[in-house]
Amino acid sequence: MIDHAHDLACVRDATERLLTAAAELDNASLAAPSRLPGWSRGHLLAHIARNADALVNVLQGRPMYASAEARNADIERDAPRPLDVQLADVRESAARFQEAGAEPADWTRTVELRNGVTDSAARVPFRRWVEVDLHHVDLGVGYELEDLSGEFTEREIDFLTQRFFGNHDIPATRVTDGTRAWSTGREAAEPEVTVIGRPADLLGWLSGRRDGAELEVQGGALPKLPPL
Repeated sequence: MIDHAHDLACVRDATERLLTAAAELDNASLAAPSRLPGWSRGHLLAHIARNADALVNVLQGRPMYASAEARNADIERDAPRPLDVQLADVRESAARFQEAGAEPADWTRTVELRNGVTDSAARVPFRRWVEVDLHHVDLGVGYELEDLSGEFTEREIDFLTQRFFGNHDIPATRVTDGTRAWSTGREAAEPEVTVIGRPADLLGWLSGRRDGAELEVQGGALPKLPPL
């Protein structure tokens, strides 16, 4: 069962880690490329701040973003800001998200995210945790997939394998770290491919952050996954 209060606390901790790391940057390094193609570190911090406000919208029953164009325009507008402004925005928007999460609510209700995607309200804090922690890795400031908590890594692998489950363009695939196993891709009685690796490497492949070179693949080639 999802514990939204636990996840809200984890979001708060992840945000503090991110802010502490980002505070070591300067304006020049903020303008440098992040690990996400086409985005600077400033783009990432702007996205993290605007995502917090977007998820407040979700929790309060409003559209997540006015439009895809507005979302992108807001990130482009905010990306060039100096470091102190970026940090204040990330901190203040994170506080707004925590305040929205603390409001009495029916956490079993269904909410709508981007592109018509729906989920239970209780999963929204975990989605925010994913945004903060994975984009912390994307900043390229020394925080790596191996530094993510075991709980986070296992839950995000579970989330991503479920996301790709039933996709007919992906062969029926068993994903395992040698202890735990997940199924993804086409539904089948038996997997066509087995992918074996360390949790961090599995997460990197599933999230599009690593090419899978570190993984062992049995039964065929490493499946090509669609972009997130």
